[in-house]
Amino acid sequence: MALAVDVGGTFTDLVWWDGSRLRTAKVPTTADQSRSVLGGAASLLSGSRVELLLHGTTAATNALLERRGAKVAFVTDAGFEDLIEIGRQDRPSLYDSFADRAVPLVPRSMRFGFGTEEAGAMARRVMARSPEAVAVCLLWSADRRGREAALAEALELDGPVPTSLSHQVLDEVREFERASTTVVNAYLQPVMKSYMKRLAAAVEQVAGALAVMSSAGGLMDVDSATAVPAALLLSGPAAGVVGAAAVGSHHGVARVLTFDMGGTSTDVARIEDGRPQMMNQRSVAGLLCSLPAIAIHTVGAGGGSIGWVDSGGALRVGPQSAGAEPGPAAYGRGGDVATVTDAHVLAGNLGLERPLGGDITLSRAAAAQALAGLGARMELPEGEVARGMVEVVEAHMERALRVVSIEQGFDTRGASLLAFGGAAGLHAAALARRLDMDQVLIPPHSGVFSALGLLLSAPRTDVSRSVMMQDEGLALDAVAVELMNVASAGLRQSTGRLDVELGLMVDVRYLGQSHEIGVPYRAGLGWAQLASDFHAAHLRINGFARDADPIEVVTIRATAVADPLLQWDHLPVPAPAGERRLGTRSVPAAGEVPVWWRPALAAGDEVLGPAFIDEPEATTIVGHGDRAVVMADGTIRVEW
Repeated sequence: MALAVDVGGTFTDLVWWDGSRLRTAKVPTTADQSRSVLGGAASLLSGSRVELLLHGTTAATNALLERRGAKVAFVTDAGFEDLIEIGRQDRPSLYDSFADRAVPLVPRSMRFGFGTEEAGAMARRVMARSPEAVAVCLLWSADRRGREAALAEALELDGPVPTSLSHQVLDEVREFERASTTVVNAYLQPVMKSYMKRLAAAVEQVAGALAVMSSAGGLMDVDSATAVPAALLLSGPAAGVVGAAAVGSHHGVARVLTFDMGGTSTDVARIEDGRPQMMNQRSVAGLLCSLPAIAIHTVGAGGGSIGWVDSGGALRVGPQSAGAEPGPAAYGRGGDVATVTDAHVLAGNLGLERPLGGDITLSRAAAAQALAGLGARMELPEGEVARGMVEVVEAHMERALRVVSIEQGFDTRGASLLAFGGAAGLHAAALARRLDMDQVLIPPHSGVFSALGLLLSAPRTDVSRSVMMQDEGLALDAVAVELMNVASAGLRQSTGRLDVELGLMVDVRYLGQSHEIGVPYRAGLGWAQLASDFHAAHLRINGFARDADPIEVVTIRATAVADPLLQWDHLPVPAPAGERRLGTRSVPAAGEVPVWWRPALAAGDEVLGPAFIDEPEATTIVGHGDRAVVMADGTIRVEW
């Protein structure tokens, strides 16, 4: 038996699986996420225990966004103390002279230059400032690790604090990227260590073991998550993309955009041929982190996003969110600002009959009052404000989908939008139409789908090393085999699993280029085949290739993956239960619109729009002229 728990900014989603049956729950998220995990588990398990608890968390992301991390000392080579502030000298917005770069996590007074002094003297100088964590990034440490290791030993003797060494966090070239990632990791270590300690203590009451989701779409053990918390910055959203890839593969859909809309944010990603798009570098709150991650783009547009009026009198939505406490005004918990959820309540898109997220009953009167207050500043009635808020938030989400698709050369025509999250069904069809997509797929349990994605995720270990090779096929294979062995051994040690699948990716560039392209590789494939594959990838991505030019391998990446706990095909087909029709819902723009109950719909059932399809954790809008069909596995396909 296993329990998957995904903690979001507004709600905590839970899915319980015993090998043949599945149960779900949704509870409000608390300030201390471990309390949400334990409270939700207690409500779902009713005193029983599970063998394994899988966890997707936003604790690392929130700590970085809210600057609640540790007091960090940064140690680098003398003369390079300002490395993390200078960066690559990029501007966050090329034409906005008022846009500032993010303030470094380490102030100038906590940066130390390591010159010719002994490691012990350097350690004493650092510890005299009483840091809560230390980040060490020395030049060339991706190739020469001795000085970093010696300094770590001295720091341990002088007064143990969590220490992040750059060659252990990111064993790759480029000193700024390595330094920034190491600092982020050190900044998060004490916070995540405390959180994991509280979580592990809480989990002991309900589960025998704990695994945590990484940004790369794989499960990590607690020790690894505590040592490299920077790998958890996309923990929760990554699970949903993994689940979406499983659903897309099951239905034979090769080109998919994922659309995950919750209470606080919307996360979008791209899947091609069953594989989520990956990246090895991303920025969170303006801070660079160069660890493997699913290429997820996030915008502050969710059900709790707050509507406001800017200085020019224009209606804006987000990124500020009402969260779970007090939440949207319609929750009746003291919130008095208008949110996207309030707009949907007033527009008649959400029913008032059933509790939301466990015990929240929506109030139309409270939503109307909040929207009326916003409308007074714009001299518009609350109904117009509600429609305007929906239009504005959909514009934000459409722009996000374009970032991961059209702006990267992905043609959305003929692709499918796979929508999940508590609020995704309210906007999915409208967004797919805007992007000329073929259809929308809404999987079963869509309101808690990221938690379900945890059950579909595999234990995973990633290892990388920069090598800087030119036409050295034998040396390339030797390092590749070594890294695969390291990744395999690490995964087997942490999981006890022997069924490990290995993969290789090689970062290649033309000699003299400054940026690389990841090319799949297999040991023994040979340098000539690698070059041919790189030329083809360069042509596909950049529109040209220089087949006669020499290539250079910069970094080799090995991945070890075990089998997931659950395959999509293992899930039981939902058995229809309850009344199919729930009556109608009054919508100002469309009159009385029929409401269908998703758990009562059987494979082959069709719903013609306009209509609503309600389920315990979400609602789907079937627009005018749309047709929703229930597929064999319970997925709803909306087409037009």
